[in-house]
Amino acid sequence: MQLSQCRPNWEGGQYEGDDATRFEALRLAMELGVNYVDIELKVADKFISFIYGSKPEKCKLIVSAHNYGSTPSCEELADLVDRIQAVGADIVKIATTANDIVDVSRMFQVMVHCQVPMIGLVMGEKGLMSRVLSPKFGGYLTFGSLDATKVSAPGQPTVEELLDIYNIRRIGPDTKVLGVIANPVKQSKSPVLHNTCLQSVGYNAVYLPLLADNIARFLSTYSSPDFSGFSCSLPFKVDAVQCCHEHDPVAKSIGAISTIIRRPDGKLVGYNNDYIGAISAIEDGLGGPGSKNAAVTPLAGRLLVVVGAGGAGKAIAYGAKEKGARIVVANRTYEKAVSLAAAVGGHALRLAELETFRPEEGMILANATSLGMYPNVDGTPIPKVSFLLNAIIYCQIARVHI
Repeated sequence: MQLSQCRPNWEGGQYEGDDATRFEALRLAMELGVNYVDIELKVADKFISFIYGSKPEKCKLIVSAHNYGSTPSCEELADLVDRIQAVGADIVKIATTANDIVDVSRMFQVMVHCQVPMIGLVMGEKGLMSRVLSPKFGGYLTFGSLDATKVSAPGQPTVEELLDIYNIRRIGPDTKVLGVIANPVKQSKSPVLHNTCLQSVGYNAVYLPLLADNIARFLSTYSSPDFSGFSCSLPFKVDAVQCCHEHDPVAKSIGAISTIIRRPDGKLVGYNNDYIGAISAIEDGLGGPGSKNAAVTPLAGRLLVVVGAGGAGKAIAYGAKEKGARIVVANRTYEKAVSLAAAVGGHALRLAELETFRPEEGMILANATSLGMYPNVDGTPIPKVSFLLNAIIYCQIARVHI
């Protein structure tokens, strides 16, 4: 497939010349056999008059409109589709901008009801799923860049990512949508891991990074049974508890959710798998067997300091307590540290007290905060030199997606 476009700067492109020269270049591309020519709605009438009688039958005319500020309402998008179709477009193309991930839902609604071939894309990181899920919602095509450093629009994935990570050629109307809801999320390796697993077992689903601002709003907007399950990460693990209709006993005890399943009846069930992954990783690091029997675990009797009292911190503290560890909780908001420490029979510290906290050698420091996460990957809750001076075993456990 060959597509020719020469986007002017007034429509977000880089072309600064006059329309006559640009039109002639596009007409020549048609003569040379390109499959598609993309022209902007603003000048579509002029261009169609310019090429009158000379457009090859096999060349399809895409008429496009771009909104770099927002995503309009469904009614406004539908009206825009009608206006584009009215000028004589073979294919309608609308590209808007996501200020919130829920904005994408409006594009999906218009796409599934559109009676003409349509390309509907929502730009920006929060609009990524509009590009990946285009085949599911009837999109005529989607775009990917050949080079991650040279994207033609904000939030555009590479062709390699679309094919190898998201397996886009296999996505269709019946594909289930899964993903990790987080903020930030672009650093997550979960899509690579989960999509590989889904492909290996032949399950018709795709797993996406979902950059959300409000988890309740996301879950209520994407309430279709096809949006069937999610990993829940920072900063939404605690908020997710209120979003679920039911909770497994562990999640209820911890007060944080890491996995959400939507049942066929639409109800959301919350689980917590974080404590399993985090504690197993710590046990492996200590050289222990990782047994479920606290009597043989290397954590039994050890001092474990959990930095952070959010969802991940709660899971680690809960899991370590079950393994017989002695728990200390340090948090920037001291009251939250006190609350979590009381729940697991431990002690609380202010975050500032960590640097001078030296009760014994070999204590385990589990970082369950955003310190050390992308983009500040070198951040630590206490100066790194303290790790050596105080024989601290340091564990960075900020995100666990299982």
